[in-house]
Amino acid sequence: MISAPHASTTCTNHPISAYTSWPTAVSPATRRAQDDESRLRAHEMGLVKHAREMECVIYHQGSGRSEHVECELPDDACQYALKRLRSLGDGEFAWVRLADPSEGALLQLAEELGLHPLAVEDALHGRQRPKYERFGDVMAVALKTLRYVEEETAVETGDIMMFVGPRSVLTVSHGTIDPCTEAARRLDADPDMLSHGPWGVLHAVLDVAVDAYSDAARRVRATLNRLEDEVFSTSRVDHTESIYSLKREVREFRDAVQPLVPVVQGLLSGGPAEKDRQPKIAPYIRDVADHLHRTDIEVRTLDELLDSALGAQQARVGTWQNDDMRRISAWAAIFAIPTMVAGVYGMNFEHMPELGWAYGYPLALGLMALAAGALYRAFRRNGWL
Repeated sequence: MISAPHASTTCTNHPISAYTSWPTAVSPATRRAQDDESRLRAHEMGLVKHAREMECVIYHQGSGRSEHVECELPDDACQYALKRLRSLGDGEFAWVRLADPSEGALLQLAEELGLHPLAVEDALHGRQRPKYERFGDVMAVALKTLRYVEEETAVETGDIMMFVGPRSVLTVSHGTIDPCTEAARRLDADPDMLSHGPWGVLHAVLDVAVDAYSDAARRVRATLNRLEDEVFSTSRVDHTESIYSLKREVREFRDAVQPLVPVVQGLLSGGPAEKDRQPKIAPYIRDVADHLHRTDIEVRTLDELLDSALGAQQARVGTWQNDDMRRISAWAAIFAIPTMVAGVYGMNFEHMPELGWAYGYPLALGLMALAAGALYRAFRRNGWL
């Protein structure tokens, strides 16, 4: 038996915003509309958080209509969804969305959809490297979701696993970032994509995730530009820790983007999913692959620029240390001459003619001042002071 890493969850049909508490008198349709609007605003801000939930939507490929399956009863929610899945008509396919699911809910759906136990285990625990695998007539695609939090200079990641079958799609997401809500909104806004069946859902989720990658790369680039300006500014502030911290986040970013490139390319040619790919969806997948490739290049560039910025910062620190050592050495040389003269005449030997001379003291002071002044001028001229 697979043990769930999360607490048991109750299946509900409506995604619940992390920022909204709903009054009990609101109807299901109104609640769904309000919730979708709230989740959309959160997505536009780059912050999509979700409660533990289940949502099931039946799409009609020909008409582009969608039917939301109500799953409100705590005990029978999954059973109600399963009943509707078994009664799919011609031209219909289902999209079941799970967020941080319980083991029981996932196992019931897995049994109905014919998912392999290894795939179920991966979906339940999450934290999978981007990949795709074939289990019979079901294709499993895993990818990372992420967003960049500028205030914390941190890349926040999650993961999602999609199971694409002939007449169904199951998505299982973990973490606070869920691209499925935005993907569903795009499908509703463009019903023609539904004519591609489950592959249309696959494209929509990939498209939203890759768009999030591009947005995160743009924000990281802005942070890096600010860091570079500070590194080469006149202020003597050591930004090594900030650069290294950002570099660590970019590496995490790269671990999400780079492995996904061959996955998306495999959807287009030569991979195990080739026989399921519909010719009409190929241009859309190719567009996602192109955006992903550009983002991958951008992330690699960011990593290299951070290496350069780190090297430049270390060189600057070395230059500052050399400047300090030159100043210390210059002042030590300036004070060495008065120290030497005072030391010579401080020995108080009996036979020192200058000790009995009336002008000996002013001459010694003048000699010390003249030598120190000459050295100071020489050091200033050579940039040591």
